[in-house]
Amino acid sequence: MTQDGATVAAGDIARLAGVGRAAVSNWRRRFHDFPEPVGGTSSSPLFSLTEVETWLRGQGKLQELPADEHTWQQIRNAADDLRLASLVSSVAAFLVYIERHPQGWRSLSKKADAGIVAGLPDEVGVLAESHVPLLRAAAELAADRGHADVIEFLYRRYVDAHSRRVQVLSSDVASLMAALLDESCRTVLDPCCGFGPLLLAALPAATRLLGQERDESALRLASARLRIRGADAEVAAGDALTRDAFPELQADGVLCAPPFNERGWGYEKLANDPRWQFGLPPRGESELAWVQHCLAHLRPGGEAIVLMPPAAAGRRSGRRIRSRLLRAGALHGVISLRAGAAPQSAMPPHVWLLRRPGPDDGIPSEVLMADSAEEPSGKAVLEAWQAFRRGETLDTCSIRTVPIIELLDDEVDLTPGKYLPKTAADQPATLDRTLTDLLEFTAELTKAVPKVALDRRSLTMTTVAELSRTGTLQLVQTPMRMDTDSGDLPLLTAKDVTLGRSATGRGTGGPGLVVARPGDVVIPMIAGELIARVVTEEVALGPHLFLIRLNKESFDPHFVVGFLRVTPARAASTLSGAYRVDVRRARIPLLPLAEQRTYGDTFRQLERFEAILRQTNETGETLGRLVLAGLTEGDLRPDL
Repeated sequence: MTQDGATVAAGDIARLAGVGRAAVSNWRRRFHDFPEPVGGTSSSPLFSLTEVETWLRGQGKLQELPADEHTWQQIRNAADDLRLASLVSSVAAFLVYIERHPQGWRSLSKKADAGIVAGLPDEVGVLAESHVPLLRAAAELAADRGHADVIEFLYRRYVDAHSRRVQVLSSDVASLMAALLDESCRTVLDPCCGFGPLLLAALPAATRLLGQERDESALRLASARLRIRGADAEVAAGDALTRDAFPELQADGVLCAPPFNERGWGYEKLANDPRWQFGLPPRGESELAWVQHCLAHLRPGGEAIVLMPPAAAGRRSGRRIRSRLLRAGALHGVISLRAGAAPQSAMPPHVWLLRRPGPDDGIPSEVLMADSAEEPSGKAVLEAWQAFRRGETLDTCSIRTVPIIELLDDEVDLTPGKYLPKTAADQPATLDRTLTDLLEFTAELTKAVPKVALDRRSLTMTTVAELSRTGTLQLVQTPMRMDTDSGDLPLLTAKDVTLGRSATGRGTGGPGLVVARPGDVVIPMIAGELIARVVTEEVALGPHLFLIRLNKESFDPHFVVGFLRVTPARAASTLSGAYRVDVRRARIPLLPLAEQRTYGDTFRQLERFEAILRQTNETGETLGRLVLAGLTEGDLRPDL
């Protein structure tokens, strides 16, 4: 089943041998006959699957390569990074088809490859004749392991392979949010369903599941994961805010983990939309648009559980909508989760508990405020939510029913921590944790200081423009205008590069599309300073970016990025006060490649030092605020 030319990364080798990645790195150092890389980059090498399998067998570290790993490597090597999601989702949809129509597949499988591709239903997606061996391998694996298990295996492998790019809601958060819905909710909608974690968590209580998703590959995979479980599910394509697939739906419950901090959510197009019963969401408050979208799709008395960024609880621009949600009796509670519980942010997110008021409903006088950061299972919060529904008053260190009148001030701040009582035990514990973090960061900071030596010499410099003229590098500018809000192709935007995050844009392929490869350098055209990043995986680029593709025999990308950081490459300023970058003027030294790599390693170490320095500074400021608050509020006293 092994496919000629198939490659594996270090993580794949570790999984095949049942060891950690550190063991694979150790083998590369210890054994001279370990297979040499055949692709990838120096930091993320790729190895021949056939050579790795032979070496593992020879070392007695692999008796038999698992069939599922063979199948996965075939699929992974049949598509580039940009198209892998589409292929994985098509294979998953194909497995649903053959599970539901086994006789149809037996008849179809006897045809030639072209006939098989032509005979597959539309929901499987677009496949080529070259993909037919993958389908046969997947079908054989599913016959042995079960169709549902194979679909989940492919989903997990895809997420593991693209962990930096793919944002996935964890199963514990999805389970908690689904459990917060009333048991009577039979029809459940997720208007931004991704790969379907919330809809899956709603099973088996919900009998009808509906979802909408912008990304066609994620949509196809979500549908496959639901349908293979026998769910009555309908998942539609498109952006739910601008192209609502269920405009007349009145669901029993809505579960939603919307994208955070989207500015292009359709503010201009939707100014007069009837869904904004509580006010037009501000341009920078996309989350409040999703909240009202969820409420608009509830029957009277229906419930919505929405994952929100913590900033949405207190932003001044959204206070009027928050006030109206409270006054109308639509917002019943806010729960704070642990830091990192939302895939969109490292901050501790909130869960808003909403209910569409019925015509005869009275307005509640209290709202539930809870903090479940210290209790991942959420059992106490679920019990408190049930008690709150029964009209009980709660008051503990992490859960409290708060009179609405306390919230309706000038800020209308819905942050749970603001209303939860402080205990004497909490203050020392928080101080101790923060102090421990500060000491750890300080120790790490000392170790991270780059090692440099005094060397007074003049460097021979050249410019990006000159290197481009001589063909030593390629300088490419992406289109000025592109749709970055729809399509199934991940796009790295200028904002992504500035913030140092993975691709968040969505687009479609076509003429003019620029694709960055590992080792390329990308630079936003407009910024307060010249910012450059080294690409680590193949990704399509959005508008307003420069791409520098270097001759790897002449230049190290991290070396180039280090010097770009200090090069004055500004042209005219814009109305926003930022600058249009003229990267052609950037100056780079001419040094031997081996010396460049030494510089590059040092530049990377410097970036790590700067990141730790920021964490140290933030932790120190937090510790200072805690001590000041403790002293002034009477929780602490001087101890000289």
